[in-house]
Amino acid sequence: MTDEALTIVTTVADGIARIEWPADVPASVVRREVAAALLAHARVETLLDPDDETGQRVAAWAGMLREGTMRGVTVDGVTTDRIVYARLASDLPLEDPQSFRALLNSYLPRKRAIGQMLVRDAEDRVLLCQLTYKRDWDLPGGVVELNESPRLAVSRELDEELGVEIPAGDLLLTDWLPPWSGWDDAICLVFDGGTHPAELAEQLTLQPNEIRAAAFKTMAEVRELAADFTARRIESALARTHGGGSTFTESGRPHL
Repeated sequence: MTDEALTIVTTVADGIARIEWPADVPASVVRREVAAALLAHARVETLLDPDDETGQRVAAWAGMLREGTMRGVTVDGVTTDRIVYARLASDLPLEDPQSFRALLNSYLPRKRAIGQMLVRDAEDRVLLCQLTYKRDWDLPGGVVELNESPRLAVSRELDEELGVEIPAGDLLLTDWLPPWSGWDDAICLVFDGGTHPAELAEQLTLQPNEIRAAAFKTMAEVRELAADFTARRIESALARTHGGGSTFTESGRPHL
């Protein structure tokens, strides 16, 4: 029996085929079978076990893009998760460099980026925000949008949430945030927002859905109001403004 005969292609909806193959079938065979199925379907997909690393490699080399995780799939009477790979008839040919880049981009790791700004007053106090969605205070800033410059993102966040235009200065600190409390890991970039009059805090226009309060705080107050890893990050960033400290930290701790 040929490898092609071992693959199973099933029409699961109008224009949609689902392909399955045994563990020992090479990617070249799956690639041919996907191409053949696309002659009669607009989409060919496969659902793979998250632990099936071999199957995921085969799907990728067969030209199928990783689309995400389908949760709560029933397989043999058991509720589980499946990773979805698919190829469309409208996708660029695999030999096209743009198609290859899209393929890699679909399954290479991605990290969430967070932009924050260190804004100080003349007494070296730090502008801190009390957020509506968590108990701890934090630096102003937020998540960098897809294809957005982190430098522009942090200034956008201050404009949207605090009603103030402060261009982001030099990058003071890159802080890696390990997985925590259901969050995946992330990179936090802290930019220098410069020194401003203490009256700035009273002139802010707070976005009520995001920010409860904002005020300049001493490092002693930061340690009381912020999570420990946030306080470490702020202290490390503040040290950078005085010519000391590390440019890279992990959860606020210098990487030694």
